[in-house]
Amino acid sequence: MSVTTAGLAPAPTEHLLDDVRLAVLTHTPGASASWELTAQQDGPDLLEVRSDGETEIRLSVPLGDTVGFWHPTRSWSRPLVADWAGLAHVSLVEGAAAGCLYDSAGRTLLAFAAVDPVPETVMRFGVSEENKTFVVHLTVPASASPYKMVFARTAPSVAAAMRGLRTWLGAGPAPVPEAARLPVYSTWYSFTQDVEESAIEAEAALAAELGCGVIIIDDGWQELGNGRGYPGVGDWRPDKTKFPDLAGHVARVREFGLKYLLWVAPLLLGPEAECFPELSPYAPAPAGVPGAQVLDPRRPEVRRHVVELCASLVADHGLDGLKIDFLDEVMVYAGAPAHGADIPDVGTAMNVLLTELQAALEAIRPDVLIELRQPYVGPGMAPFGNMLRADDCPADATANRVRTIDVGLLSVRGAVHADMLMWDPEGEARSAARQLIGPLHAVPQISVRLAGLSEEHRRMVAFWLGQWRRLRPLLLDGEVEPGRPDELYPVITASRGEDCVITVSADRVATLDTARHRRITLVNGTAAERLVLDVTGPGITVELIVYGAAGSMIERVERRLEPGLCALAVPPSGLATLEETQ
Repeated sequence: MSVTTAGLAPAPTEHLLDDVRLAVLTHTPGASASWELTAQQDGPDLLEVRSDGETEIRLSVPLGDTVGFWHPTRSWSRPLVADWAGLAHVSLVEGAAAGCLYDSAGRTLLAFAAVDPVPETVMRFGVSEENKTFVVHLTVPASASPYKMVFARTAPSVAAAMRGLRTWLGAGPAPVPEAARLPVYSTWYSFTQDVEESAIEAEAALAAELGCGVIIIDDGWQELGNGRGYPGVGDWRPDKTKFPDLAGHVARVREFGLKYLLWVAPLLLGPEAECFPELSPYAPAPAGVPGAQVLDPRRPEVRRHVVELCASLVADHGLDGLKIDFLDEVMVYAGAPAHGADIPDVGTAMNVLLTELQAALEAIRPDVLIELRQPYVGPGMAPFGNMLRADDCPADATANRVRTIDVGLLSVRGAVHADMLMWDPEGEARSAARQLIGPLHAVPQISVRLAGLSEEHRRMVAFWLGQWRRLRPLLLDGEVEPGRPDELYPVITASRGEDCVITVSADRVATLDTARHRRITLVNGTAAERLVLDVTGPGITVELIVYGAAGSMIERVERRLEPGLCALAVPPSGLATLEETQ
């Protein structure tokens, strides 16, 4: 393959939409390719590419005022890259064939997403140094069906463009269970693998009092679940020294009003597991995590094993669902020889596996909860998971903010969840509160030992979970505008009707439209003692209530807001409510 896209065999381009040009070609001798663009009523434009061989779809846009390209698997790599550096291998359980190019004002120049997320697709993207353009090249396997993509026309922001795409992509799926939208208590950062039933039950009681609705027991509940690494995974039986009667323990925790999930990594297989001799022929490749092999889902024996295992866990222990981890490890088999496989494509095999698994779990519990994690939270996973969590970022509020927004930009169904929230219990309350503020627009997952918290920290958790529940209709269901991806979303506005919440996490001016919003919540995620607003609507008089990080009321006054800049005294990790007075 050429180092740069400019070194590839040339192909004539045609106008697609806006300033985007398109070329479609096939790498299969004797094959042909064609395309058609159709404008959808009240929706994005639909591109259908027909080919009887492996197909390459080339998109190019003049650089103009381009400043960034958003893609769901780019993590911290936010700058523009050269076309020899931008590379992603995407499939059902690894990112998505989607992206958004934007300018310095945040306006979009190119926004697209594949309709079928299953085929293993190679995506090259970046600045063409020779042609002074930004290019995206997708290489997709041969198929009897047309390859479909949706494109958003130029939009005022990345969020606006992606909203249109995901609304179209997500039309039809079933609603999300209410429990998927409730705060979670997770044991991972609080206990790591040192879990046992009495301590968990004590924490569960406190979590329910604070407003959590779900508990997730992470790694460590199973036999050989001690020590970092995964050499003992595969049998998935409860450790009797920790949980002598797991089903009884689950029932007791559920009496607190909590839904109960267990962590499982059903495609990992460790050499210390009792089942290793039986299953190892189906796991020829090492996993990307230490100590384990990964089962090949292209084998029917593997799919049957995973479905039976997960269904048994839910049925035997009375679980409300599962946290299913490390599904992306199967990408090690992408393009590899498929010995003994009945499905050669990893994405297709995972689609079959997850469809069968979902049916089996819903037959046991129709409102089953399934947590999935970046990078396998794209539109194609919508039927299979309803809790979509950011990737691990312990104690990093900034990463949690960025990752939850990234997940939300493409989530067509399911509640976006923050990575588990941890902090230093000996630190200041404002430092701890920052962990909840960073991903405030996602469902929080608390992961600290509640019994060991100081009274101030306990009040802080209760205050912020209470505020989150109050703001949930805006945070989860409102129109979210986070700004430019390359700026890491320092000011996030979520609005619905006359209500809005603005979270500020850097020293930036936040815009407040008083013509649109009458009830405003301001959240100070910075270390400054004030927030600066740019009032763009008419002047209004509001009742201003200011709270500290742990929820103590600091001030309650009437305040006049006039058009232009104004500063409000809000302490670090504090919150202010503003409501127009009549």
